Amino acid sequence: MSVDRIIERAVSEGRRKLHEHEAMAVLREYGLPVPEVALARSPEEAVEAARRIGFPVVLKIVSPSIVHKSDVGGVVLGLETEEQVAEAYTRILSSVEKHVPDAEIVGVLVQKMVPKGLEVIVGATRDPIFDAVVMFGLGGIFVEVLKDVSFRVTPVSREEAYEMLSEIKASRLLDGYRGMPPRDKEALVDIIVKVSRLMDEVKEIRELDMNPVMSYDKGAAVADARIIVGGRS
Repeated sequence: MSVDRIIERAVSEGRRKLHEHEAMAVLREYGLPVPEVALARSPEEAVEAARRIGFPVVLKIVSPSIVHKSDVGGVVLGLETEEQVAEAYTRILSSVEKHVPDAEIVGVLVQKMVPKGLEVIVGATRDPIFDAVVMFGLGGIFVEVLKDVSFRVTPVSREEAYEMLSEIKASRLLDGYRGMPPRDKEALVDIIVKVSRLMDEVKEIRELDMNPVMSYDKGAAVADARIIVGGRS
């Protein structure tokens, strides 16, 4: 499904936030390194999706009613077998029903589990004056605690993207630290530039967050994604 169709469907359903599998599909269309995902609506569908995607996988609840999935038992990591997938599907729905009994459940996302790496964040928003602005920083929970981020107005060139990497206080981590190999900066620059192009070309996107993006010594992978839409500016 095209990016326009994905956004049109969300708007027609009265949603501003894309479901995660929709967000991943949008990012994939722009060449971003997202894992393979599938939406399951039964344990059997989850098992079939995991078999097709390949183990290990992650299961995540898909619900517009739930913001923090982990807080309600809506995420299970590192599933290695079909039996574990089926059990995790049932456990997730049971936990969500217990914590948020009135939640609207779309299904359960089956996602290829990406290897651990240095967690960074790449995001974007629309400023009332500058329009699209791209952000890069240290990811995971640290972006909220340390707020160690750098910004650029689109379009962001490769040179500007490299500058963003060097501007954060934790930039030494990208160069290798205490036995950790240097990160693949070219892969991170590629992500920043592609997010810039996405924001310039798809004006309906108001906010975009990829947190975390796992940064490796070779390559990078998007582990979680959130996209908010809200009409053209």
